[in-house]
Amino acid sequence: MNKVILMGRLTKNPEIKYAGKDNDMAVARYTLAVDRRRRSDGGEQTADFISCVAFDRAAEFAEKYLHQGTKIAVT
Repeated sequence: MNKVILMGRLTKNPEIKYAGKDNDMAVARYTLAVDRRRRSDGGEQTADFISCVAFDRAAEFAEKYLHQGTKIAVT
């Protein structure tokens, strides 16, 4: 089994929507900017932009506590 741990900063505030039968399940979407370990040939720092989705209680947590520029780690 593979395991990925990413650490970076949010590019914007999480977008939250409610889905499900009675609109009772929260879904949060956000993008994480992760810096690469090595610089490019020109000496510039590059980043990868990873799309993330959180559901239910994790989505409500993201809405309440995560904002643009917040540094987080995702497993």
